[in-house]
Amino acid sequence: MSEQRQQSAGRTAPTARDKRDDEAVSQFVERFAAQLVDAGMQRMSARVFACLLASDSGVLTSAELGERLQVSPAAVSGAIRYLSQVDMVSREREPGSRRDRYRVHSDQWYEAMARRDNILTRWEGTLREGVESLGEDSPAGRRVGETLVFFEFLQKELAGMLQRWREHRDQMRAEYDNAAR
Repeated sequence: MSEQRQQSAGRTAPTARDKRDDEAVSQFVERFAAQLVDAGMQRMSARVFACLLASDSGVLTSAELGERLQVSPAAVSGAIRYLSQVDMVSREREPGSRRDRYRVHSDQWYEAMARRDNILTRWEGTLREGVESLGEDSPAGRRVGETLVFFEFLQKELAGMLQRWREHRDQMRAEYDNAAR
């Protein structure tokens, strides 16, 4: 049963979800997926990720993803495999069932940026070796050295930015919680 049908089953008053324009949501999913593809993500993975992101629960089964995206289970499976490997979604067992469901986490973007910090650290080490092997006074050594300084700067700024985001996010969530009471 689709998320919309599950949520509206047994209710008489329409909810915000019931009032949504499914076509507009589908267009959003495809537009955002296309932008993710432009940034380097695989097409089907981008569509699955955008679809999960646009679902109220952030959790869908393979069948629900296939139905919403009008694709085969195999296409969903391949996309989920990639998204799981890069920690963009997690797989969990549906309670009382043998079916898996897939979850996108609310802190997904934060986690992705935090992982970039580890990548930058590895790149910095390799770039230091490059400067040493090329000679810091050679044109190539200076170019690699400038790249190293850029990544060092970026990593320093990223750490501060992530800390500011955590503070902002916590304040935003507290405001949501207070408004819901």
